[in-house]
Amino acid sequence: MPDGWEWDSTLFQGSAAHYERGRLPYAPGFAETLATALGLDGRGRLLDVGCGPGIVTLPLARFFAEVIGLDPDEDMLAEAERQAARRQVTNARWVAGRAEDLPAGLGEFRVVAFAQSFHWTDRDRVAATALEMLEPDGAFVHVSDLTDPPAEPTPLPRPAPPYARISDLVRRYLGPVRRAGQGTLVNGTPNREDLVPARAGFVHFERHVVPAGEVAERTADDIVAWAFSRSDSAPHLFGAGLPDFERDLREALRQASPDDLFAEHPLSTEIMTWRKPHAT
Repeated sequence: MPDGWEWDSTLFQGSAAHYERGRLPYAPGFAETLATALGLDGRGRLLDVGCGPGIVTLPLARFFAEVIGLDPDEDMLAEAERQAARRQVTNARWVAGRAEDLPAGLGEFRVVAFAQSFHWTDRDRVAATALEMLEPDGAFVHVSDLTDPPAEPTPLPRPAPPYARISDLVRRYLGPVRRAGQGTLVNGTPNREDLVPARAGFVHFERHVVPAGEVAERTADDIVAWAFSRSDSAPHLFGAGLPDFERDLREALRQASPDDLFAEHPLSTEIMTWRKPHAT
């Protein structure tokens, strides 16, 4: 869990409606890569912790008998349920709760996954609980965008979104220290997730990098949705100043691209897996 920060229910308040549109998807084939790496065959159960609107839960559903998405944000769960209905995924269910609430009577799983959510948790405690919830040889999975990717050699066909300028604008409205719910992240969120499962007793670490997809064409509405999908610029943080922030954000986007069209290179997806050891 981030130093000096305490979780509260407003962490992603108001972000669910913007998440699917604002966030770039994980690399094409990430679900198939994970299924191959773990030998998934349609049996067993998946627990996706901090599932949000089902970004990882739903693509993986076909590789399990049942998938459960756990998230403390009711709006995220409602959006996940809508997405499941739209995609005709019938073996998913959605449970309100935090990682620290586990095991929460949810039973045994073949895979427990965290997709860019583990850093919000009490990581050592949650990893130890996940170990107990997994069947023998079950897998702890961490999915994220690849950090520090190599520079892309291909030029973009349109201007890139002005993310640095957006960050400056957010700081102008919300202050210099990154916001998160009702608190702030003075030192950011913790990293080195690769060290935590080993401390909990997991074995057989593997890392897979799934290559990014094609250049993504983005509109100004997409970039506004990206800003509002984030914990540090969630809509509620701006209070009565939200319309002014969105006006200034759209003006910054218009200055960067007068036709409000952008392009960017998606990131590759990094998948890290560990296994629960067999009982000796």
